[in-house]
Amino acid sequence: MLRNAVLVLSAACLAGGVIALVYGAVPAGLMFVLWGVLGLVGTLYERLRYKPLESGPPLGNWEETSEKFVDGETGKTVTVYVERRTGERKYVSR
Repeated sequence: MLRNAVLVLSAACLAGGVIALVYGAVPAGLMFVLWGVLGLVGTLYERLRYKPLESGPPLGNWEETSEKFVDGETGKTVTVYVERRTGERKYVSR
């Protein structure tokens, strides 16, 4: 919900900035374009950067860590697994 609101607001800022630039309001238009681009890129990057929860332990050389937390979205307890060779982490819901 919040993510969608940020995307809509960022797109509106970007569109408003472009319109302002077309009508010659350069400083204001550039600021709106900047905030729109930052909002869109940041929100879309967040979705690519943070991986979804897995439902079962990963196969291979993964080790369970003592790190556990409650996922705010699902309310499930999450266990962290790490692959020591690469440092990659996976999040598994229980």
